[in-house]
Amino acid sequence: MKNTSLPRFITNAALLAAFAAPVATVQAQVPAVSHLRHTPSEIEREDPRVSQVVDRAEKHFRQGKLNLADNKREQARDEFDKAVDTVLESGIDVRSNPRLRDFYLQLVERVYREEVPLQQPQTASGRVELASFSQQEGAVPVKTPVAQVGFREQKFEPSPLDELSKLVLTTDETNVKPEDINALEEAKSNVDFGFKSNALIQQYINYYQGRGRATMVTGIRRSGKYMRMARKIFREEGVPEDITWLGQVESAWRPTARSWAAASGLWQFIPGTGAQYGLRQTAWVDERNSFEKATRASARYLKWLAKRYNGDWELAMGAYNTGEGNIDRAIGRAGVADFWRVYPYIAQETRNYVPNILATILVAKNPEKYGFRKEEIQPDAPLAYDVVRVPSATSLQLVASMSDTSVDYLRSINPELRRDVTPRGESYDVRVPPGRGKQFAALLKRVPVERREQTARIISVAPGEDLQAVAARTGTSVAQLQQWNAGIDLNAGGKLIVPAGNVRATSLVLRQRGNTTAPAGSNLLTVTAQNGDTVAKIAARYNASADEVAKLNGVTLDTSLERGRQIRVPSQGTTGKTVSQPARRRR
Repeated sequence: MKNTSLPRFITNAALLAAFAAPVATVQAQVPAVSHLRHTPSEIEREDPRVSQVVDRAEKHFRQGKLNLADNKREQARDEFDKAVDTVLESGIDVRSNPRLRDFYLQLVERVYREEVPLQQPQTASGRVELASFSQQEGAVPVKTPVAQVGFREQKFEPSPLDELSKLVLTTDETNVKPEDINALEEAKSNVDFGFKSNALIQQYINYYQGRGRATMVTGIRRSGKYMRMARKIFREEGVPEDITWLGQVESAWRPTARSWAAASGLWQFIPGTGAQYGLRQTAWVDERNSFEKATRASARYLKWLAKRYNGDWELAMGAYNTGEGNIDRAIGRAGVADFWRVYPYIAQETRNYVPNILATILVAKNPEKYGFRKEEIQPDAPLAYDVVRVPSATSLQLVASMSDTSVDYLRSINPELRRDVTPRGESYDVRVPPGRGKQFAALLKRVPVERREQTARIISVAPGEDLQAVAARTGTSVAQLQQWNAGIDLNAGGKLIVPAGNVRATSLVLRQRGNTTAPAGSNLLTVTAQNGDTVAKIAARYNASADEVAKLNGVTLDTSLERGRQIRVPSQGTTGKTVSQPARRRR
């Protein structure tokens, strides 16, 4: 199945993403290849095949430009795809060959520059600006303006796959005893799919029991947010539920993880494979970063791969990483469709990848057996949220103010949104904190359509607060408040719509003259963050739960708090009191 949409693109603060349309071969992540050699020599790097690959790819790219000039968009797309596929399917390790790697990175940037302006939304000044191509190791810098449509781009984190490709096990980690293999045989009986025991699996278990311990602990904790959802989807798609642990190796359970080769999301889809499995990639959304949609796409791709290899999940996982074309070639060289027999003929990253996943599954299913304490691996609570459909181009700042949360938190539960605004030209289902969906939907109806993008904000008003006081703290006028809130009893408290540009104080708890106060009938304090403050520090200062403080303010535990930010904190018996400093401990 080939895709006909133009373009498929993605920008990245670290790397401009690639087009990689699925033709004969698709892969979920990096363009690894079938290769016996770990580190090519200088002679191998000058392999004449590289010149042939570059020449063929250039021909396709030039033909694509000609088609684009003739307004033959579909033909142009096909040629650009063929240019990228020529590199990915060359059988040469793109990562290890400096010349081909540099050419590949330049090629995808050039494809991006040709196709994106046709679809990229214009800035306020009417100009279309291209994405920057930042300097990475081996990347050729291209000085182009950063994409601007008036909104902040999504932030991404490094994919653990990049480190996995470099991982070299120590002598102690590779020390496997016969009894360890016997233990593997026993442990794998609790896994819901079959695989062969191998010393390499135990070697990765040894790694996670030692220097990789923190990685395993963090992964198991994070898995709690997504595992219930992932297991449900894998079960519905007929994929063994234990294979959901692939997400830990792929992304460390971070929806915004991004690899060097533009693989993105929990399941690390490259653009082409993501598009093949129905994941939209536009100027507004990248569904590779979605929770549910990317998980379902991953399950379907894995199921398709398993069917290709007659139910062999080890080969399916290997192909997920390196592409079925590379696995097919390795099978041809080995003469048998068995992962451990094709092992010498696949790329180093994929050699690490499959035993790593199997080790992760075994440890995650019985962590205490492998020396992990129950209290250190307590999974996070499953991600919870309400879903509300919003109109075209609704500002996340408006959504945040209506649902008593922050834009950062909304971005964390809507990671597929590429900017601080929902897609233009369509209604969109946006996630909001649990229990706040009805409030948000009711408030949204009060905001005129033309003010939903960037010109309105919701504030809270204390019962009996004077209109002049509201006008003063929001930088607007009484007349404007009355105009924007026609028909609303302004003396009854609640929430009001105000012009976004005029808001001076956005705290949802009324502040008076710099004091820390709590509204009548409330058990909340509002405090001001200082330099270096985190949720945990503020919570400790006021003897409160860090998790509760994070939830109250719609932020995650690791969100950086800028100086001056107003943070709500649960208080113990301080209802209605003014508190200027936290209570000191008595000696």
